[in-house]
Amino acid sequence: MPPLNLCGSKWRLVLGSLLVSALIFELDAQGQKTTLRTKPKLGRSTNKEAKPARTKPKLKPSPSPQAQTSITQVLKRGKFQKVGETLSVQTGETLELRCRGKPVQWSVPPYLEEDDDGRLRIVQQERYNVLTLVNTTGADTGEYICYPMFCEDQDCRKEYNKAAKVFIFFPDPQELFVPSSNYYEMIQLRSNWPTVLPCQVTSPEAQVTLYREFPPAQVAVDGTEISFDVKKGFTIHRPRPFHAGVLYCVAGLGSLRQSSIKYILIYVNYPMAPPAPVIQASLSTVAVGENLHVTCTVVGEQDVNVEFTWEYPGQQIGRPLYTQESISRVSGGGPRQQSQSVLLVDEVRDVDKGTYTCTAENLQGAKSVSTTVKVLPKAKTKRPRI
Repeated sequence: MPPLNLCGSKWRLVLGSLLVSALIFELDAQGQKTTLRTKPKLGRSTNKEAKPARTKPKLKPSPSPQAQTSITQVLKRGKFQKVGETLSVQTGETLELRCRGKPVQWSVPPYLEEDDDGRLRIVQQERYNVLTLVNTTGADTGEYICYPMFCEDQDCRKEYNKAAKVFIFFPDPQELFVPSSNYYEMIQLRSNWPTVLPCQVTSPEAQVTLYREFPPAQVAVDGTEISFDVKKGFTIHRPRPFHAGVLYCVAGLGSLRQSSIKYILIYVNYPMAPPAPVIQASLSTVAVGENLHVTCTVVGEQDVNVEFTWEYPGQQIGRPLYTQESISRVSGGGPRQQSQSVLLVDEVRDVDKGTYTCTAENLQGAKSVSTTVKVLPKAKTKRPRI
């Protein structure tokens, strides 16, 4: 084998590469980090920092809106239909309603809530609630409402603004009006609130009119002063004293004609505001043994009842309450009246000193006023000199 010639340039390059490799391995053995540098590409500056890669922002999926509460009627053979504002179901048939949501709560006509005879069943499923009513009658006519419930821990409340409702008629060929256990019903005609005469019929096709018992006459229904809604009955929008009396409804359908129960309407004039009492004592300072009168007065609307109550120092020892009350008309400024209560304290004693409070109350609220009375010792009479 011929000897190696290490003098050539080729072999010098090989030896140089071996020395560099040995040096790198020696540095690695000493725990120093080695880096590999590459030549920059032409045409690009090496002084600028590398910009991070641009990525498209990820869009967060928007939460799907909660399904609106709705009521669906279950028909025969697995068919379903969404109900509207009203629904008619023939008496004797089974009513089955589904309300979407978990949990939900039903509101049914008062007759069904009071008469629990096993005909009504409500079952909560995974995604909906089922109401089933069997052996239906005309008395089941009314409004059925499904309320979704909002629950936090164990506390649940109805979400009234998300409720779904339907008015269901159960036409009865023998009963045009929803049966009632009463022959009369008392209704207040409030001067500040519309009054409703239910006159609830079992069929939406029935023709309903309104009558006064005495003097016998049909009451005009013009749609403004008095209106009729087959789901509510007759509404007197602005009750007045002449609306009071005994009224009843008459329904007709085909050859059948029936009368409702009688409604006794009592007019009540509701005040516009709570009373404004004024209190005044006959004497602010009284001596023992003298008589004291404390007067509480209210001037307000005519025919508005005002009730007075008193708090006085003698109450603490059981001193009885003596009052005189009166009502009188006030002339000028329209129909107004003065209501007055006078607290009588005879033969004042030391215990009668203190604060006297009068509270006047009407249907709109109450207000109290007070006054303070001082009691002086009984004056000593001078004996005549002999």
